[in-house]
Formats: sequence, C-alpha cells, structure tokens
Amino acid sequence: MTDQRIYNFNAGPAALPLSVLEEIQASFLNFKKSGMSITEISHRSAYFDEVINNAVARAKRLLKLDDRYHVLFVQGGASLQFAMIPMNLLARDESADYINTGTWSTKAIAEARNLGKNVHVVASSEDKSFSYIPKDITFNPGSKFVHLTSNNTIKGTQFYEFPDTKEIPIIADMSSDIFSRPLPMEKFGMIYAGAQKNMGPSGTCMVIIRKDLVESAQADLPTMLKYSTYSSKNSMYNTPPCFGIYTIDLVLKWIEEEIGGIEKMEEHNIKKADVLYDFIDASDFYQTTAEKYSRSLMNVTFRLPSEDLEKTFVERATQHGLGGLKGHRSVGGCRASIYNAATMESMYALVEFMESFEKENKS
Repeated sequence: MTDQRIYNFNAGPAALPLSVLEEIQASFLNFKKSGMSITEISHRSAYFDEVINNAVARAKRLLKLDDRYHVLFVQGGASLQFAMIPMNLLARDESADYINTGTWSTKAIAEARNLGKNVHVVASSEDKSFSYIPKDITFNPGSKFVHLTSNNTIKGTQFYEFPDTKEIPIIADMSSDIFSRPLPMEKFGMIYAGAQKNMGPSGTCMVIIRKDLVESAQADLPTMLKYSTYSSKNSMYNTPPCFGIYTIDLVLKWIEEEIGGIEKMEEHNIKKADVLYDFIDASDFYQTTAEKYSRSLMNVTFRLPSEDLEKTFVERATQHGLGGLKGHRSVGGCRASIYNAATMESMYALVEFMESFEKENKS
C-alpha cells in the first residue's frame, strides 16, 4: 500500500484502480492544459466532448457492441431505472417477466407494480433466502422483456450463464459486475449499472440499450424520464455528471490498456475469487452464504461461528488495514467486495488475516 491507503473491500462506493486515482489527481487542477479542473469545464466544450465520446467508444469496444446499441449516462443511479424501464418499455396491454434473486430485483419488481404495470415473477430464490440462482426457468412467450439482476451484492450470488429466453430480450441490472467479464450481447435488449461499484464514483448510471427499444418506447413521459431524450442528445440534454463520466472513461481505459481487455479482466477476477473461496472452503470456521454453483466473483459473503466474533473480526480487520468487510445491514455477517479494482495483493492480505484470526479464536 502507498500513502497509508487501506485494502478497500467496500461494496459501493468501492475501490478504484490506483493508477486511475493518480491520473485524476495529476490533472484535477488543470485538465488537458485548459487551466480548469475537470469539475469546472463546460459540458458544451470540446474538452468534455472528447471525454464523453471516449467513454462511449471504449464501452462499445470492450463489450463488442454493434450499431444497434446506444450508450447513455443517466443520473439517479440504477434505482431510477427500476421505474424508467417499465415506464418506457411496457405499454398498458404488455407484460414482462422478472426473476427475483434478492433485494435489488425485489425493488425493481415493486417499482414496476407501483406504476400499475403487468409483471410476472417467473422465478425466485426467496425460498432459500436468495442463496442461489434459479435454473430451468419457463418464460411467457408474449413478454416484452425479461428483467434480472446479474450479480447480487447483498447475498453474494451471480448468474454465470444467462437464461435462454427464446428471443425475448433480457434487461439486466449489472451494477456490480459490468465490465468484469465478456457478455453475450445478442441476448440483451438493455443493460444498466450504477457507476459506484465497478466503474467510478456515485452519481451516474450507464445505460446500454438497443435502438429499437428506444424507438418503441412510450412517448407521453416527462422529458427527463425518456431514453430518447438521452440518446438524441448524447446524454447532454441537461448538464450530465461530468466528473463521473470522466472517471468512467479512465476506468475503461485502464481495462483496455493496463489489464488488456474484458477477457483478461475476467481471468483476473476468477483468480482473485478462487484465492478467497478456496481458503474459506478449506476452513470450518468460515462459511459462505451462497450455494457453490451461484457464488459471486464480485461479492464474497461469509459468516463466522457467532455474531460477536463477526463484530470483532470486522473491527480487527479494520485495524489491520482491511476495510469494508461488514455485511449488509439487512443480513449481517461479513462481505468482501472484490470488484475489478481489487488486487491480488489485497486477496492475499485478507486471507492471511483470516487465517490468523481463525487460529486465535477457534475453540
């Protein structure tokens, strides 16, 4: 670690690559010799045109997007998309299928129903406290789309393979695993992600949406709640979250140029997760909360023998420079969020601490 930085396992806002932070620091006061900070330049300037166009182009290259897709930046986080999606894409006489795998998909379902939309929950893992990803799902042939959450930060589960929806486009909340692995984009009508877990600071949401869905969207909506508002103005109908988009561009540049692309990023993420899961599996002191075939590569959730030990574990870990290991307040336990920016060094440091803590506290 440098400059007393900790190993950051926070679930979001989460760790960013150190080289990205250093580049931000170096150019923060005088961006591109403009004499202004990136937080001061006009979103109508050539400086920012380059930033947002680079971010869009990098996203398209990394995910191998063709001309059928828009890349948009929308404020309001992924939570706003829970409402924007059914508002734009579900007419009164249409329906959609939803897969419920935890807190965020539950919220998405509730928001669609709040709007009076016709949604069907075709699969759920609630029967086992959302500890697994449902398989062998039957979808309704007439559904406009299938909505799912690709990675569940609270319960530590993840879709390794996406379901066969028989030509129905998938819409996926990928807030916690976007750009962590290659995607079969032919399956998706839309993916969206809050930036604060795997791309940048909080305050913006990336929306990647097929153009035909934008064109078929409901017209009688408030201007700022229509996807066409963003697609027709390159996400600059109003002042966008400039600093967030700038950071996203730098993170995508890091994946492209330092990591070597999405495939290399996935390899790195698998290796990191294997270090931690292999240690936990070999221990009878720590227990993961997700079923093995559904375990997330991004959020490793685990329990200790008692809640008192978990509290002590988190406190002692913090003292040792391992931050953000407390589980979500709704479920307790412990959680290591090991997004793209987490390093192998941080994995070894965490496992070393976990091993020593087990020896000290095992009865």
